[in-house]
Amino acid sequence: MKWQKWLRWGLLSLVGLLVVIQLILYGRAHSNPPVIEEPPWGSAATRELAVRACFDCHSNETVWRWYANIAPISWLVTRDVDDGRERLNFSQWGSDRQETRDLDRAVTGGGMPPVYYAWVHASARLSDTEKQQLVQGLRATMTGG
Repeated sequence: MKWQKWLRWGLLSLVGLLVVIQLILYGRAHSNPPVIEEPPWGSAATRELAVRACFDCHSNETVWRWYANIAPISWLVTRDVDDGRERLNFSQWGSDRQETRDLDRAVTGGGMPPVYYAWVHASARLSDTEKQQLVQGLRATMTGG
C-alpha cells in the first residue's frame, strides 16, 4: 500500500510539473519570417528532397505542428529551428553566410535530419539513394553547376 501512495504522489507531482512549465513562454513565439531568396536550385528534385527533409528547420517555411506549443517539446523544437536557420537557411540564401562545409557528412552520415525528427515525420526519412541525390543536388546548387 505504501508504494501505491508514493506512486500516486509521484504521478501527481509529474502532472503538476508539466502544468507549471506551460507557464514558461520560451518556445511559443513561432514565426516564419518572409522568404528573401532561395538558392538557384540545380533541379526541382533537389528542392523537393530539401523541402521534405530540411525545410522545417532550415528555412523560413517551418510548419509549426500542434506539439510545438507544449513544453518541454516546444523548447526543443524552437531551439532546433533557431539553430537550423542560423546555420543554413534556404529562405535567406543571398543575405547570410551559410554553413555548408559539412553538409555531405551531415546528410549521408545520418546526422540530418535528426533521428527524433524522422521518427515523427515519415516524409523526412530519406533512403540512402535519396540522401545521395540530395547531397549531389545541393553540391550542384551551391556551385552553380
